[in-house]
Amino acid sequence: MKHSTVKEKETMAFEKLKNVFSYKNAMATPKMTKVVLNVGTGTAVKKDKNKNDAISLRLAKITGQKGAFRGAKQSIASFKIRQGDPIGVVVTLRGKRMYAFLEKLINVALPRTKDFRGISRGAVDNIGNLTLGIKEHTIFPETADEDIKDVFGLSITLVSSAKNKKEGTALFELLGIPFKKEEGK
Repeated sequence: MKHSTVKEKETMAFEKLKNVFSYKNAMATPKMTKVVLNVGTGTAVKKDKNKNDAISLRLAKITGQKGAFRGAKQSIASFKIRQGDPIGVVVTLRGKRMYAFLEKLINVALPRTKDFRGISRGAVDNIGNLTLGIKEHTIFPETADEDIKDVFGLSITLVSSAKNKKEGTALFELLGIPFKKEEGK
């Protein structure tokens, strides 16, 4: 039996969703737009100047694309942050890299998560996007054992063209996102 990819599942979504949401045209079917990965480095940069570079390099290994630094929008004296200080790294994936990352996330990384029982359906917001919080970047296969000393968490947002939560949840189920089993079913 051939294993279908995320891209192939997305192209088959129209046939499966047209009766549920009464789509008349395949272009009305929701699709994946982009995947955004965010890592907040915060004030840890004050202690180690190379922390942002190390995190950016690891994100580049995981995603195949270099991350962009994000600066503080305003100065906050209690956090010892000045406006423009780098406090995070963001990577936005589209096209082939997005689908390759989704394959890796669904089939490799999430199953490697400790005590993984599925993603809550509440993680899908009202406009049909799914946001995940990953506590350790070490679930990705590109992280080597020597990288374990500086473990960081990241936020992954899967952005779709869905118009509401129902459409978004249906699309993510078709793509193979492992949602938690509902009670009583």
